[in-house]
Amino acid sequence: MIQNKNTLIEHYKNACEVELQAFKPGNVSIYSEGHDMTVADFRLSADVSALPLCEPNYSLGEKIFYATKATHDAVGCNTNLGIILLCAPLICAIQNYPALALRPALAEVLNNTTIDDANWVFQAIALASPGGLGKVDNQDVNQNATITLQAAMRLSSDKDRIALQYVSDYKDIFDLGVLSYTYSFNRWGEQNWAAVAVYADLLSQFPDSHIERKFGSRYSVRVATMMNELSNKLRIINDPKQVKPLLYQMDAELKSHGLNPGTSADLTVATVLAVFLECSLVRRDKSET
Repeated sequence: MIQNKNTLIEHYKNACEVELQAFKPGNVSIYSEGHDMTVADFRLSADVSALPLCEPNYSLGEKIFYATKATHDAVGCNTNLGIILLCAPLICAIQNYPALALRPALAEVLNNTTIDDANWVFQAIALASPGGLGKVDNQDVNQNATITLQAAMRLSSDKDRIALQYVSDYKDIFDLGVLSYTYSFNRWGEQNWAAVAVYADLLSQFPDSHIERKFGSRYSVRVATMMNELSNKLRIINDPKQVKPLLYQMDAELKSHGLNPGTSADLTVATVLAVFLECSLVRRDKSET
C-alpha cells in the first residue's frame, strides 16, 4: 500500500535524486556544485532524513524536527530544511488520509496543524539556522510558539514561498509544478529534464525567497528573464539536452553573483514527490477495481 513506510522512503529519496540529476542553473546538481555544498552532501541528507520523515508514529512537527536533526548530525549544514518542510505534509497526507486524493488529504493536514507542531518546527529552524529566518513578526523560533504551525507560516507567507504553500494548499506545486512536470515528462520521458522544466517555470513566475532574503529584489527581474528564456526554449525543443550550453552559461552567471535559487529547488523536489505519490495512488486505485 502507498502508506507503507518503505515505499514512502523510496519515493522521497527518488524525488531528491531526480532533483540532483536535474541541471538547475545556480543550484547544486550533478552538473555543477557550489555554495560550499556538494552532491554528496545532498544525497547523504536525503538518506538520513528519509526514515524520520516517513515514520508513521511521528506527528508532522516531529517528522520535520527529527529529519532536520538527522541531516544536521550527518552533514553539519542546512542542505534540506526547505525540502523537509515541504515534503513532510505530503507524506503525512498519504499516511493519515489514505482514502483521499493527495491534494484534499494535504489540505486536511495543513488545516489541522497544532501549536505542538509549531514548537517542533521552531526547534528545527533554530537547529538548521537558515539564512534570514528566525523571527516572524511576533513569533521567535527560539521561544515557545503561541499559535499553530499553519498560523505561524501565514505570518511569513508574504515573503517566503515555502511558508506560502502551507496556507495555499501547495498552489504553486499543484497548479504549476505538477502540470509542468507532467507535460515535460510526457514529451521527453526523462524525469530529470522534466524537473528542469519545473524549476525554470517556477523561477520565471515567482521570485526566489532564498535569493530575496539575501539580496532583496536586486536580481529578481534578471533571474525571471533568464528562466523565462529557458522555459520558452524547453517548450519548443524535442531534445532537452540541446539547452545544456545555455544552462552552463546561466549557472556560471548566477553563481558568479552568489545567487542560489534554493527555494525553487526545494519546490521542485516537492513537485516530483507529489507526482510520485499521485501516481502510486492511481495504481493503487486501479488494483482495487
